[in-house]
Amino acid sequence: MLTLRLDPKLEQNVQNTAKMLGVTKSELIRKSISEYINKIVHHSPWEIGKNYFGKYSSGQRNLSTERKIILKAKIIAKRK
Repeated sequence: MLTLRLDPKLEQNVQNTAKMLGVTKSELIRKSISEYINKIVHHSPWEIGKNYFGKYSSGQRNLSTERKIILKAKIIAKRK
């Protein structure tokens, strides 16, 4: 058993939404909390960001091993 306090505006939103969906306020809150927890718990950082990893790739596969050479070449090119 859990008791919680909501500010009047949020309580009214919960009441209106529950009425619109045809469920009790308790059922709406239970489902909302369950869904929220599932979203947080079941996603690893990789799953959350996988659509962004490599999205803005330079196409160069040697950046970590030849970073000094690449940086030096960019500096020289900028000075010319």
